[in-house]
Amino acid sequence: MDRKRILELAEQYICMDREYEYGKPESNLALIADFWNDYIGNRMEGKFDAEDVAIMMALLKIARITTGTFKADSYIDAVGYLALAGELTSGGK
Repeated sequence: MDRKRILELAEQYICMDREYEYGKPESNLALIADFWNDYIGNRMEGKFDAEDVAIMMALLKIARITTGTFKADSYIDAVGYLALAGELTSGGK
């Protein structure tokens, strides 16, 4: 699988397929942040936001890549999460 195909699939996942299945990624990441903040409670200063969740999900995928066997979805998902983090940070769409 070449880099162009990985990027095409990441775009498809975050802009079409997964958005249809799970809703808007921005809303889903914000809800995850709320859940994580509720879970963490007073254990840390500050709160997670949607960008934090996207970056940490990319790190989760990187951990899977590092310790597991090759699975294209891990690379595609990591790229997708980082693209979402970039969009959230820049305020763009």
